[in-house]
Amino acid sequence: MSSKNNRKMAILIIMMFMFSIVAGCGQKAPTSEQPAPAAAAINVGINAELSGGVASYGTNAKDGALLAIEQINAAGGVLGKQLNPIVRDCKSLADEAMSVSAALAGDKIVAQIGPLTSGNVAGSTPVMTENKIPLIAPAATAANVTVDEKTGLTRDYIFRVCFIDPFQGTLMAQFAADNLKVKNAVIYGDTSSDYGKGLAEYFKKTFTEKGGTILATEGFVKNDRDFRATLTKIKGLNPEFIYVPGYYEEVAPLIKQARELGITAAIGGPDGWDSPDMVAVAGASALNKTYFTNHYSSQDTDPKVVAFVQAFKAKYNKEPDAFAALGYDSVQIMVQGIKDAQAADPVKLAGALSKIKNFEGITGKMSIDASHNPVKAGVIIEFKDGKQVMNSRIQP
Repeated sequence: MSSKNNRKMAILIIMMFMFSIVAGCGQKAPTSEQPAPAAAAINVGINAELSGGVASYGTNAKDGALLAIEQINAAGGVLGKQLNPIVRDCKSLADEAMSVSAALAGDKIVAQIGPLTSGNVAGSTPVMTENKIPLIAPAATAANVTVDEKTGLTRDYIFRVCFIDPFQGTLMAQFAADNLKVKNAVIYGDTSSDYGKGLAEYFKKTFTEKGGTILATEGFVKNDRDFRATLTKIKGLNPEFIYVPGYYEEVAPLIKQARELGITAAIGGPDGWDSPDMVAVAGASALNKTYFTNHYSSQDTDPKVVAFVQAFKAKYNKEPDAFAALGYDSVQIMVQGIKDAQAADPVKLAGALSKIKNFEGITGKMSIDASHNPVKAGVIIEFKDGKQVMNSRIQP
């Protein structure tokens, strides 16, 4: 063999030797000393109104949900796994809420938190049901969110942590009659949403059952901004109380115009009033003698509430409203369900959520009933010089 061939052979032998070393390293069997692979995260979808008409609701609920997830992960997660939030904006639109839910289902989420409004939850419902993934609604209060009106059957995968419209419509009627001692009222509500119509129905039913008189029922629709003509008509009736079931974007200018027209009657409404924009648009003085039903008060002295408020302020530098608290509770009750099911499995989670009793949330102790609604208390919030003040708590 020539020296040239010898050199070729030597190079070939060296290359084969090096390859065997590399291959051997790649095939090394794992030993007990090697670290175990990290546990897979639990994907949690957050489908919220981060832009559009009710962005205040969705943004605050998202913030509350993320605070809960941060705290849970810092404490070790759930079943040894970390929660991984996947946040999406449904833009305050039902069609967009449906599209977002479809995308989140593809991300293999264990549950979806949100949307906030009843109409947007209705947009998400078919997708969540088809994919057998629980949806936990922080603030969708319409009765038909969790129960199919046509069949009367509870929707297997739709839950909520807020009280429902029949309860808060009834609550405000009781407050007006029993606490404010008014004898007559006018209803001026949002007729373009199931939310506004349902609240008006239950307020009227309870108020008249308690001996009160409804002087008139008037309506506005989403995006209305000039209410002066109808308010002038209402002023002529001289009511003691005006019930305005609707969302803050219409209610704030409505109340401002009512006071400008000289209407001094007490005005009441639902949780849809809970937004900083109420004071920014209506003005602090216009909101005196106004009240709304809500899920909690940041002024509550319960230690759990105090700790939540402090943590939220530290993280976001703002006061947590009810939507923030409900977003927080939505995540916490989901985690309780995962623990009860002993599995991060959507179907098993739905079964566990339906059985939850005496869950201690920021918005109160709650048990999930047969219609997937929480049995819980409500509060009356009063505006005083632009500040929200807890007026009273009503047990169911």
